[in-house]
Amino acid sequence: MTEVIEQFQPEVVAIEKVFVNTNPQSTLLLGQARGAAIAAAVSKNLDVFEYTALQIKKSVVGKGHATKNQVQTMIQRLLNLPSTPSSDSADALACGICHANISSSLSNLGVGNRMKGGRII
Repeated sequence: MTEVIEQFQPEVVAIEKVFVNTNPQSTLLLGQARGAAIAAAVSKNLDVFEYTALQIKKSVVGKGHATKNQVQTMIQRLLNLPSTPSSDSADALACGICHANISSSLSNLGVGNRMKGGRII
């Protein structure tokens, strides 16, 4: 993650909030991966913004209970991609688009676009 951050020089990091999965092993692995990503971002002094799956899907597709296929199709259309991205790639891009939409909306309203503990500050 540190190498990716150094290569692409992001200004902020947007990440999906963890959810409780029916498979405890998958939930544990997801938590570890999120922790590593967040730690890498924080070590590079990047702000980290977290969004729920419902927020991300609603921001990109228009409804919070969209299917993975709908998210992939919208990402392809929004970014004018030549083919449909993989499910994981589409989810990551959707998270970034969600953050861009939310920060832009808050900026247009003259509200701060920083969040702490899920609250706008």
